[in-house]
Amino acid sequence: MDLLIKLLNDALFSSIPAVGFAMVFNVPKRFLPYCAMAGALGHSVRTLLLHFHMPIEWATFIAAAIVGVMTIGFAKKHLAPPLMYAVAAIIPMIPGTYAYNTVIALVQLTAQSEVSPELTAEVISNGLKTVFILGALSVGLAMPSLLYFRTRPVI
Repeated sequence: MDLLIKLLNDALFSSIPAVGFAMVFNVPKRFLPYCAMAGALGHSVRTLLLHFHMPIEWATFIAAAIVGVMTIGFAKKHLAPPLMYAVAAIIPMIPGTYAYNTVIALVQLTAQSEVSPELTAEVISNGLKTVFILGALSVGLAMPSLLYFRTRPVI
């Protein structure tokens, strides 16, 4: 029961930035609920996979791929571009905390007179995690479109 409440809470609070960024990107009003649904589903899937101890990079990749498939369905239904829904929907999964911790550790590292192995390890760890999560978002979001809109068979 706690997991269900956690997922519903996650869905609610991840749909808010999805709608906010959709408004920033001038998405028409009638499409905002679809951006909210895609953002809520994507972030909730990632939270569910993280609950079952999947690494955040792979969980983000799978969630972004699900958002990609979902937004293709929305695009076919409304005759709109899939990215109109998808970009706003993946914004809540941007790794802001890891990027922030990378920059803070970099600033602390440059402020010190001698190199600290702990700070260096923190910069490398958080920086790589940020890069891999961003890569998982972009590849996961693009992959369904690349497979669906192919003109030739995959095999």
